[in-house]
Formats: sequence, C-alpha cells, structure tokens
Amino acid sequence: MASDYALSYTPPGTIERSWLPSLTFIGLLLMIFVGLDAFSPPPDVAQFGGVKEASHGDVLRQIAYLSLAGLTVLAAIQRFGMGALRALPFSMALLLAWCVASALWAPESGIVLRRAGLEVVVVLSLLLSVETLGAERAFTLWRWLLAFVLLVNFLSIPLIAAARHGAGEIDPALVGNWRGLYGHKNVAGAVCAITALLFLFTRNGWKNWIGIVIAIAACVFLAMTHSKSSAGFLVIGAFAGLLYRIGWRDGLSRAILAAFVALFAVAMVAFVLIDAQAIAHALEDPAEFTGRSEIWAAELRYIADHPLLGAGFGTFTDTRGQSPLHNYVSGSWVDAVSHGHNGYLQVFVTIGGIGFFLAMLAVVAAPIRRFWALDWEETAFKPLLFALFVFAVLHNFMESDFLEGDGVTWSSLLLTIAALNSTTGKAYSLTGR
Repeated sequence: MASDYALSYTPPGTIERSWLPSLTFIGLLLMIFVGLDAFSPPPDVAQFGGVKEASHGDVLRQIAYLSLAGLTVLAAIQRFGMGALRALPFSMALLLAWCVASALWAPESGIVLRRAGLEVVVVLSLLLSVETLGAERAFTLWRWLLAFVLLVNFLSIPLIAAARHGAGEIDPALVGNWRGLYGHKNVAGAVCAITALLFLFTRNGWKNWIGIVIAIAACVFLAMTHSKSSAGFLVIGAFAGLLYRIGWRDGLSRAILAAFVALFAVAMVAFVLIDAQAIAHALEDPAEFTGRSEIWAAELRYIADHPLLGAGFGTFTDTRGQSPLHNYVSGSWVDAVSHGHNGYLQVFVTIGGIGFFLAMLAVVAAPIRRFWALDWEETAFKPLLFALFVFAVLHNFMESDFLEGDGVTWSSLLLTIAALNSTTGKAYSLTGR
C-alpha cells in the first residue's frame, strides 16, 4: 500500500537476479562514477576546470565501454529478444540520431563521431541495463556502489594529497576544496548530492536510519567540496520529491500542488522583471558566478548567429582552437574551458535549435508527462525519481550535464528516465504485459 511509504520505497524481495546483467551493470557504474583515472586530476586544470583533451578518445576507455555495451545487449536479448531495442524511447532515438548527423556540418567530423558514438553506447547501455535488471534492482546496486564511493572519498582525504584541490590550481578559490577520487570538486559535489537523495528516499533498515546516516555523510562531504550549485539543488530536489510524495495521491491534491507551483513560477518571473537591472549587472560582472557570465554571453552570441544546426555534437569543449566560441570571446581562455556551465545553452550551441528541441522533448518533456500520471500504487518510488529528475534539470542551469557522454549527472538522469519508463510500462512493453 502507498501508506507504507514515507520518503522511501521498499525494494521487493522477488527481483529476478542474474549474474551477467548485474556484474555488467556494476562494471558500467564503476566506469561512470569511478573511471580509469581516479585520483589523477588532469595536469592542465584551468580557471573553469579542465579535462584532458585526449580523454574522450582514450583507447582503453573505448574498449571498456564497448565491451560492457556488448555484454549488456547480450543480456537484454537473452531476456527479451530483439524487443529489447524498444527500451530506447523514440524521442531519445531521434535525439541520438541528430547528434550523430551533426557530423555532416561540423568542422571536425571525427570529433563529433567519436563523442556521439560514446553517447550512443552509454545511453543504450544504461537504458537496457535498467530494463533487464528491473528498476528496483538496478537502483539498489547503484545506491550501494555510491555508498562505497563515498567511503573511499572520505578515506582518501587524509591519505591522498590529490583528494583535495592543490596549491597549483590557477583558480585560488579551489585550493583546499575536497574532490575525493574525482578531478574537480563540482563533480564530487554532484555525486554526493545524488547519493544523499538515493538514501533519503529509500529505506535501508532501522526505519531508514542507515539511509539517513549515509545521506548526512554525503552532505558533509558535499559541504567540504564547496560546490554551491549541487548543495542548493539538493535541497530543492529533496523538497520536490517530498511534495510529489504528498501531492500525487489523488487528482485534487495534484491540482492544488500544480496551482501552487504555477503561482510560484509567476512570482519568480515578476521578481526577475522587477530586479532585471540588478540581475543584468550581476551577470555582466565577470567576478560573479565564477566566470560563468562571460561564457554564457559568448554562447548567446554564437546561438544568435547559428540558431538551427549548431557547431556539431561534442565540439564545444576540449577542442582548443576548434571551439565554436573561439571567435566570440576576447583572449584565449576558451581553449581551456571544459564545459559551458549551462546545459541548455551548450546543447543549443552544439546541436542547434533543432537538436535543442529534440533534447528537451526526450529528457525533460517526456519524463514530465510520465510524472504527471497518477499511478502511486504501481510506482511507489516515483518520489525518488522525481527528486533526482528535478536535481538534474536544475543542475543544468549552472553546469553542463545534458548529453555529456558518461558524465555523472547526465548518467544519473538517464538512470532516472530508464527507471521511470520501466516502472510505468507505458512507453513500451518488452514482455507483452
């Protein structure tokens, strides 16, 4: 019964288990949330955070993902036959096809094909893994792997110097911030926020005291990363999940909550209009938002000149002189930018207005349509999914997560979408149920 659930769901005890999909999924999660270069931050970290230019083309990394993808497809076909391919929603398939097609007009088609290929592999692997294992089983494995990552991060602080941002950082504000096994404190902060949500909304024993303790530990590490975006959006995501749990019991409660959210949105728009001058002044100040405003301004100028097709998937960052923003900024700092600090703008820059529409349809509109449905009895852990969804969607206003290959927040959003589709059973039916 739905009354048995507070913030949490209780994973059923009759989940079908198989060694191959479970081990393959764990391997995939390790690649995404740990990687092959843990505790080895890039040597060229710039003001806005840098990653190795060659990281997207690393041969070992490609082999690992392709191998895991092959095992994932094999496990899915063993269970569902060729019907397993329907685990990929049509809107997501269109988006991926457009990303690959952008190689036709991109200046460097090789970069587009390599990075779009990784995107296709990651998306398919995650969607098929969740459908094969079942949403509850997949989230159980994901949750405890992140708990292990959190433990490793804490142990690394007194033992490994690279677990903190060192004195060699070009941005002095980063020095001393915790990052654990990740290359940047913002990535570590996002992982901690996701870990906290997974454990707050899931019972793990002693009436979820275990989950609460782990969530608090994740919040402590998050605080030490000084990742303000993740901390703020964690609070909003948790509050949104709680409201969803309260409001999605019946049509009247849903309507009242929807009206409240609409009024709040109108109030926020009014606030922006009233204080537009002060907000514009803050955005124009390069010292505000850790330099994001200058990147946003360059992105908007590029979008105005290239509204439909964009520069090509994956060409925004780590391409040095080939970056589409190269002629839209003063100086050469754009050569070291690792992302655009806004997922919405970056999608628009890389795959244009058409790609932006497809992306919003696949990763925002389609999930919202499923969240709107009143099916509480069938999907008692939808509040958790909604909390994760809200966190990821809002996080993209300050960081670039959408379509970021094996990025941790993007992968978490994919897992959320996969679990939502698998749970509702309305997007497709793999077993004829």
